[in-house]
Amino acid sequence: MKKTLYLIACLCIAACAPKPEAKLVDRMTHDPNATNTETILHVWSWNFPTIAENMKTIADAGFTMLQTSPVNACFSPEGANIKILDEKEGNWYHYYQPTDWTIGNNILGTEEEMQVMLDSAKKYNIRVLVDVLPNHTAFDIDLVSDEFYAAVGGREKMFHTNGLKGIRDYSDRTQCTHQGVGGLPDVNTENPHFQKYYMEFVNKLIKMGVRGFRYDTAKHIGVHSDPIDAEAGVTENDFWDVATGRKEVLGVSLAIPYDSLFVYGEVLQGRGVPEAEYAGYFGQTASSYGHVLCKVIENRSAKDIDIVSWYHSAAPEYLTTWVESHDTYCNANETADLTDAQIRTAWVFLTARQNGTPLFFSRPMNSTRDNFFGDNLLGARGNDEFFHPEVVAVNKFRQAMKGQLEDIQVSEDGKVASVNRGNKGVAIVNFSLDQTPVELPTGLAEGTYADVVYGNTFTVENGVIKGTAQPETTYIIR
Repeated sequence: MKKTLYLIACLCIAACAPKPEAKLVDRMTHDPNATNTETILHVWSWNFPTIAENMKTIADAGFTMLQTSPVNACFSPEGANIKILDEKEGNWYHYYQPTDWTIGNNILGTEEEMQVMLDSAKKYNIRVLVDVLPNHTAFDIDLVSDEFYAAVGGREKMFHTNGLKGIRDYSDRTQCTHQGVGGLPDVNTENPHFQKYYMEFVNKLIKMGVRGFRYDTAKHIGVHSDPIDAEAGVTENDFWDVATGRKEVLGVSLAIPYDSLFVYGEVLQGRGVPEAEYAGYFGQTASSYGHVLCKVIENRSAKDIDIVSWYHSAAPEYLTTWVESHDTYCNANETADLTDAQIRTAWVFLTARQNGTPLFFSRPMNSTRDNFFGDNLLGARGNDEFFHPEVVAVNKFRQAMKGQLEDIQVSEDGKVASVNRGNKGVAIVNFSLDQTPVELPTGLAEGTYADVVYGNTFTVENGVIKGTAQPETTYIIR
């Protein structure tokens, strides 16, 4: 009897004990010894069965994480959501128009199909990230579900006071956080009933096996220094405190410790963005660095371009990086004109580096520079580039170089660059269309080396690596 009473008392104490405060991470101070080893494959517009079928290929390609498109209920006009881009048969943008925070849509598949995909990911030790977008709803607010409206306290409680107006000045933080991005209605993310409903969705995903999130339009959800929408009854910009597990809302809190998740926000860089405050909550996107890399591959040379700086105030070990994203490919086709080979050279350079977590955007199957959407089918697998031998080699190089510091070298004409990682390995990239001699400093010991993909021979003598690089080709030596 005494043992039983003792056990009950212990359980009561455990139940009543306050939850430990979420661990605060300094994402602004760079640790020069920090090395990142993970990579993300953005399985953009692939559906759940397709992702599951290709999980082994993803793992064999050396990716450690994958990022899905939004899995929530979304704008789904009858007969549409078949094509990536078509006036009648669909638009990739539809799943960026939430109609409810429930799991499953007619682009990616059902909740049951998602669970099968997650089980497959677990088998291959792949962490799954989900793209979430609590900042807005579908353009047509009449299509938002009655259940969603009821959960937040009615239609009048869903949006910020000026939430149905579009942003005119993206440098104005009031407009940026209270008005619509691209005309999408701006949700009152500070409404505790909305927060509760959204967190129940997040917790269900976590229970299913999701282990990270990409927050779409994150810079449009306010932080504490941002203006408060008092007319909407807001007293504090606390969405990020709730989303990251620092506080509960109406009895609901993040289901697992926040530091067990990989979370980053789409905080596109620009004037007036409070990067330091966002860094208090999550990693951010290095959008400016992506533009720099694109300039290099457009020029086919890094001459007079700083490719070492990350162009961001946050510590680089907390940045998510890319050569291109689904937005740069699809929105204004900023990167769609770049060839697969150009993207690949920049990917190898980016991924060989010591910091950042690089994201590889999976372009549509059979896409070309004249036909950006190729087969133009939502749900289908992307092209073969994600398992190109050079991509695979650098993904695995990245993991093997854990603990090795970087030293970046660029030839005088900017055509060739190398990423040395301590004295353990080097990645060599020829950005140009020319067969180009390589003669760059390295930390490798003297000797003759063959790269892991092509078996091309390089020699090291007196701290200099020499060889010949073929046009738009990369080499991994370790």
